[in-house]
Formats: sequence, C-alpha cells, structure tokens
Amino acid sequence: MTTEAPPEGTRADWLADRALRGLIATMLRLPYGTRVPMMGSALRRAIGPLAGYRKRAEENLALIYPQMGVIERRQLAEACCDNFGRTLIENYSWRDFGKNLSHTTPTGAGLAALEQAAKAKRPVIFVTGHFGNHEAPRQVLTAMGHTIGGLYRPMQNAYFNDHYAKTMTSWGGPVFAQGRRGTMGFLRHLRGGGMGTLLYDVSAPGMTIPFMGHPARTSISAAEIALKLDALVIPYFGLRLADGVSFAVEVEAPISLGTPRDMMIEMNARLEAQIARHPAQWFWIHRRWKDGKRS
Repeated sequence: MTTEAPPEGTRADWLADRALRGLIATMLRLPYGTRVPMMGSALRRAIGPLAGYRKRAEENLALIYPQMGVIERRQLAEACCDNFGRTLIENYSWRDFGKNLSHTTPTGAGLAALEQAAKAKRPVIFVTGHFGNHEAPRQVLTAMGHTIGGLYRPMQNAYFNDHYAKTMTSWGGPVFAQGRRGTMGFLRHLRGGGMGTLLYDVSAPGMTIPFMGHPARTSISAAEIALKLDALVIPYFGLRLADGVSFAVEVEAPISLGTPRDMMIEMNARLEAQIARHPAQWFWIHRRWKDGKRS
C-alpha cells in the first residue's frame, strides 16, 4: 500500500497556508450569498494589499495602460483583488457554485461546433484564462451532460495547492497536474472524444508571444496537443455580472488549427478582447510579463 507524500515548502508557505485555510473555513460556514462578497472584500481590503497582490496588479496595469491615472489603476487593482477573492471561495464552494449557475444558459458561436464534435467523438480542448471565474463554463457545460477534465499548473505554495487542487478534481472529468505524467493522463482522457480545459495566460516555458502588446512567455501545450489529436479548440469564458455572483458563459467560435504560434496568438487575441471589455475581471495579480522584455 502506498501513501501520497506530504507537501513540502518553506515555513512562510506553511504559515500562509494556515492563515488561508482558517479564512476559507470561516467563510464556508456562511451562507453562499454572504460568503462570496465577504471573501471578495477580504482580498480587496486586507489580503490583497498585505500580500502584494494589489501592488503587482497596479504595476501590470501601468505597463499595459501607461496613460491611465493612478486613481483609476488603484480602483481596477482593488476590483481585481475582489474578483480573485470571490473566485477563490466560489471554487471551494463548488457544489453551491454549481447550484448558483443552474439557470445559466451558455451562448456563443462555438456551441454548434461543440455539439458536432461530441456526436463525432472528436476531442475538444477548451481554452480560457484567469478571467471572471474560469470554472463557470466548465460547471455549466458539465451540467448539460459533457464530461470535461483539465490540465492545471500547480501553485508554487505546495501546502495551499494540496487542498486547492481538490476544488478542481472533486467534480467533473479527470483533472491532471502539469508535468510528463499529468500530460500523458490528459492525452489519454482526450483520445476517443474526451473534453478538457487548459488555461494559457500565465508565464510558462514555451514561446515568447505578444500579450496585450508586450512579450510574454507562453505555453504552447494547448496548440501542440490539439495538433497531435486533431482536437477542436474552443475558447470559453465565465463573465461575472454586475450583481457579483451571477455569470454569463460565452462559448466562442473554434480556433483554426495551424502553427502553434499562430494558434496561441489567436487565443491571446480572444482573451485580450474580453479584457478590453471587462478589465477588472482579469487576474492582473499574476507575474505575466516577468520574463519578457518590456517594450
């Protein structure tokens, strides 16, 4: 009998995880309609500033929108932290989150192509970014009868990742951690008509491709896997609505198969268009351009 090795990390990682576990446990005791805005407020007012998330968001906003005023950048950074907090607790509340989305009807030009692929048992790769709540589309399409797995990048804090990963793997199709073993598992799931989700908007080994006008290291896994399996590639997005707890789910027209670079450029363009419409909903807290030369 084998047991899974416990996570390893620094003392600071362990302490940060203990604090977050306590906050999440407290929030989960509250009614869903209360816990979501309260977690958003906690990230906006306290955790975001203390953890450096707000500062990082402001720096990224200054890079991309150099003409934006300081006050507007601060407001957008705070709204970003609020959305991050809401997303975090929603994903820990995946059962309640699914119930809250039960009346959400997806829209978009990709729905017909999705149904055709499902009937033909053609693999489908959904691509999305850390925008709105990236799990909303998977929840909605799963409720419609699709089995959607995923390939995710583990968080740097192994203690936190140890329990956060369960928010993705406790429901829906099989979800795999990135790496040789995880990628092979994801490929096996897709073969024969499986469906899975990939998030492509964090700094990762691959190619340096412009994102919002600046070079950014970009994983090309989504394109490479799609070409290998002749998979349909569909961008989808979960847009948070004005009430802060409801969503619109947009399933966009498929990405044409081509070179990995061309495919990733088109994926970036789809996400850029969403960010242009709803800038506060993207996770500006990520170090997206940390390895690219700022032009």
